[in-house]
Amino acid sequence: MLSRNSRLMFLALLLIAASVQTTLAAHPDHWVGTWAAAPVSLNNSDARFGSADTTYREIVHVSLGGTRVRIILTNEFGTESLTIGAAQVALSAGKGDIKITTSSTITFGGKFSITIPPGALAISDPSDLKFSPFADLAVSLFLPAQPLQHVSIHTFADQTNYAVAGNAVGAARLDTPKEIYSWPFLKGVDIYASGKSSSIVTFGDSITDGAHSTRNANARWPDILARRLQADKKTADLGVLNEGIGGNRILHDNAGPNALARFDRDVISQAGVRYVVILESINDIGHATAPVKAYDPVTAEDLIQALVQMIERAHTHGIKVIGTTITPYTGAAYASPMGEAIREAINQWIRTTNQLDGVIDFDKVTRDTANPTVFSLTAGSSDHLHPGDSGYKLMGDFVDLKLFEK
Repeated sequence: MLSRNSRLMFLALLLIAASVQTTLAAHPDHWVGTWAAAPVSLNNSDARFGSADTTYREIVHVSLGGTRVRIILTNEFGTESLTIGAAQVALSAGKGDIKITTSSTITFGGKFSITIPPGALAISDPSDLKFSPFADLAVSLFLPAQPLQHVSIHTFADQTNYAVAGNAVGAARLDTPKEIYSWPFLKGVDIYASGKSSSIVTFGDSITDGAHSTRNANARWPDILARRLQADKKTADLGVLNEGIGGNRILHDNAGPNALARFDRDVISQAGVRYVVILESINDIGHATAPVKAYDPVTAEDLIQALVQMIERAHTHGIKVIGTTITPYTGAAYASPMGEAIREAINQWIRTTNQLDGVIDFDKVTRDTANPTVFSLTAGSSDHLHPGDSGYKLMGDFVDLKLFEK
């Protein structure tokens, strides 16, 4: 039998072990993404950007609320250094106006300006700003005149943003601004949140980006999902980051880098990411098998292999992967029977593989039950490729939130 002193020593060791285990189990506060957009390269040979001093006021619809915020700027596709002369963040007051009492100056290492090298991004210092979930923030960036051959930009914002001459980052109201429909130089917004908080990256093409949804209405399927997550106590600490790019493909560059090339940049590097939802392949299929001018041939096996690569890379970083079936496309400009066979083969793999952590059957919820290769009337598609607002709502409402309770 153990002596009294030995028993006391053993008990003390147990208490220390329990204390260490509790400490390790407690997740510290950390940065979590509340909004994001995937940048692409834009040829700026017409000097649309950088030819004159300009302020860009960019409106972002966040998913999580917070009290401390930082912004991420991008020059990832730039071939010259990018100088940001000043920046501020505030609550939007509608259109290009801001609530001036909420305005907070953004700094970078304590400085009001920053020069970002080609291929790099920049993360700002924390700024104090209190806002609720689904608030509209206005991020104002002053870009001094400078030569820029290539710009890093999310070209389809589905959101009205604003540009005005000179440095107007602190102006409550912009003087006759020009409307733009892109997010130039702005890559993400993070909040400093509790250890329970994390983010979901929705990774895909134009169907995730929200093509054919109503501008400024935040009616994309990831927006619908974000609102449902916030309304459920079990998932209210999850942000949603939309990393869709219109025209994107998995294996070939088109609009933006191919999905495999951008996966680390747009998924793994996001702050606090715990899940990724992947909806890709339709552009690979469509262009490879188009009735006219087919190019960049691919097979179902090629695309499945690529999906497995993304799954493996995400799992390596502790990120769970939710696969989604590919929505119908018969009737679209690049649809073909050969392409439909590839789509169905990939969907069958997605539904049956054990490599995914979960599945969302977007094909099932958007297809016509009588003719399953086409969208249902409820999906509201005008081009047989993209859902309308009603279809995006079908998709967002169809997601089983239990996928994100694990």
